[in-house]
Amino acid sequence: MYKVICITNRTLCGESFLHQLETVAAQQPDIVILREKDMDEREFTILAEKVKNICKKYDVALAINSFIESAKALGIRRLHLPLHKLREMSAEERACFDVIGASCHSADEAKEAQSLGAGYIIAGHIFETDCKKGLEGRGLAFLEDVCKSVDIPVYAIGGIGPDNVKDVINTGADGICIMSGFMKTDDPEKYMKKIRGEQNESQES
Repeated sequence: MYKVICITNRTLCGESFLHQLETVAAQQPDIVILREKDMDEREFTILAEKVKNICKKYDVALAINSFIESAKALGIRRLHLPLHKLREMSAEERACFDVIGASCHSADEAKEAQSLGAGYIIAGHIFETDCKKGLEGRGLAFLEDVCKSVDIPVYAIGGIGPDNVKDVINTGADGICIMSGFMKTDDPEKYMKKIRGEQNESQES
C-alpha cells in the first residue's frame, strides 16, 4: 500500500489549524510534515510542540520542514529539507535525525540527495496546483524518471487527489503528498478513504 503524507499549511484552513490537523491525524496518514515557512523559529517551535502532541496521540509520524533547531529542541528525529539545506548540513547535524528527506525537481537532484544520505525524496510538482499557480506540472513521465533514478522511496507532490492518485502510483512512486486537500476538507475520514481508494473499492464490491 502506498504511503499518504499530509503537508501542513495553516493559512489554508477555514477554522482552527490545530483542530483541522487533529481531524486529519485521526485518519492516520503515514507522516505529517509540519511546513509553515512564514513563521520565525520561536513561533514555529511553539506550534511544533502542539503538533507533536497531536501526532503522538494518533501514533502518526511527524517530520519538521526546514527548522532544524526546532526539531532538535523538541526531540523530533524526522526532518525534511530543500536540497540546498541538505547540502549544507554537517555530519554532526545529520546524526541528530533518524530520517532526513529532501525535495527534488529532477532525477539528477534525486540522485544527489540520495548520495547525501536522504532517506526519501519528495518529487514535484507533478500536476498544476494552486500552490504553484501558473506553473505547468512536470508530469508523470518526470515522476517515473525520478523513481527509476534512485533506490530510496519517492513520494509525489503537486495537484494530487482522488482522481489521479492511481496514475501517480503507477509510475512507481511509493506514496503521495497532499496539502490543500487535507487542509481544506470538511470530512477528513471520507477524503482519506477516497485517497486510499477504499471508498471506490467498497462501492464496487
